[in-house]
Amino acid sequence: MDAKFKFEMKVGVFVFVGLVVFAYIVFSISDFYIFKPGYRIKVRFSFVDGIQASAPIRYAGVEVGKLENIKFYYSKEKEKTEVELKGWITKDAFIEKNAEAYINTLGVVGEKYLEILPGTREAGFLADGDELIGIDPVPMEKITHRAYEITENLQKFTDGLKEGQGTIGKLMTDDSVYNNLEEFTADIKAHPWKLLIKGREKSVDKKKTR
Repeated sequence: MDAKFKFEMKVGVFVFVGLVVFAYIVFSISDFYIFKPGYRIKVRFSFVDGIQASAPIRYAGVEVGKLENIKFYYSKEKEKTEVELKGWITKDAFIEKNAEAYINTLGVVGEKYLEILPGTREAGFLADGDELIGIDPVPMEKITHRAYEITENLQKFTDGLKEGQGTIGKLMTDDSVYNNLEEFTADIKAHPWKLLIKGREKSVDKKKTR
């Protein structure tokens, strides 16, 4: 074996070892789980609110993994297209089969992540490849539209009061209704026994109708 061949072999081994070390560092920094023990689960939603692949997965508020893939899935049972999230979970996280999965946000406008709330131990635990049915988030557009409808109805109600519509509106705008109510209240205060007489009259009328 000549000197040139030995030199090339040493260079080749050095480059190979360097690539292995570099790959390990890259995988570690980017949170790849090739070298970590764990399992993978699937979560299905009808609406995922813009969550991205590589988003964190939290179980009971603790980060236990990351999403790896997002794809469309056609449900024959529901006869509609859904979204399937596939994620990696560390082996230390034992997630119950009846756990609840949500899409949550860090802060008000922060990063979207998959939140899993614990279920009951009696249901058993998810294994590699098992699936959860997620609870869909409410689209912000729907919340905004609902808030607009409530505001509009409240405005109509307020306008009706100003125009004297309804009992409360008449009470606020019609002086005669207010005066009659005030006179009735003053009369009852002065002659409270009238309430007793009216109560007895109603009881007698009920007995007659039976």
